[in-house]
Amino acid sequence: LAPGAALPSTAQLCQRYDVSASVVKAAISVLRTEGLIVGQQGKGVFVREDAAASAEQPASSEVMEQLAQMRSTLATLGERIADLEKAVFQGPKRSR
Repeated sequence: LAPGAALPSTAQLCQRYDVSASVVKAAISVLRTEGLIVGQQGKGVFVREDAAASAEQPASSEVMEQLAQMRSTLATLGERIADLEKAVFQGPKRSR
C-alpha cells in the first residue's frame, strides 16, 4: 500500500488471506510496533507517510539482538533449574 493509504478492514484481510482475525490483529500489531503503520481513533489504520519508518531499522535490529540475548539467558536459566531439580529430586519423582 502507498504511504497514507488506509489498510483494509480486519474482515476484508481475513477473507483476502484466508486467516483468522487473531492472525490479522497480530500482523497489524507487528506492523505498528515496527512503525510502519499508525492508527487514528475512529478513522482506521494507515501506512505511515514519512520516511521515518525506514530509519527505524537499526532500532529493530537492536530489539532483535536484545531478544536473542534474552533467549540465551532463559536457556541458561532453564539448564540451571534442571540441574537444581536433579540435585533436589535425586530419587524418582512422586506423583501428587
